[in-house]
Amino acid sequence: MTTSLQGIDHIHVFVQDRAAAEGWYAKVMGLSRNPGLEFWASDGGPLTLQDSANTVHIALFERPRQANRATVALRTTAEGLRAWQAHLAGFPDLKVNFEDHEVALSIYFSDPDGNPYEITTYEHQAFRAA
Repeated sequence: MTTSLQGIDHIHVFVQDRAAAEGWYAKVMGLSRNPGLEFWASDGGPLTLQDSANTVHIALFERPRQANRATVALRTTAEGLRAWQAHLAGFPDLKVNFEDHEVALSIYFSDPDGNPYEITTYEHQAFRAA
């Protein structure tokens, strides 16, 4: 039997222009630099961004565009998904797709470097009832 996991610590995201990506992540996803880990960003290390609750961490690595990407899926509540829908609607150049998976509902979008994201809730009935 394996040791249990506590959750996702951070996600590696590869971008072509880290400064531009940092601005995008701040504006669109509300993430900002993790001050305690800024030192890693020198010499090609990651620039770690986090949400205000310090529960989501994304490590931005500056690299040439890559073909293979994994979707990063983040969980929220039914109320949170509605708030994300409204927030993302404020970015007219951002292609956002909404999908009903019968037991979950998800919003899909990508950052300017093509890194795909999903924001999902399993509170399907609560979302539909509202």
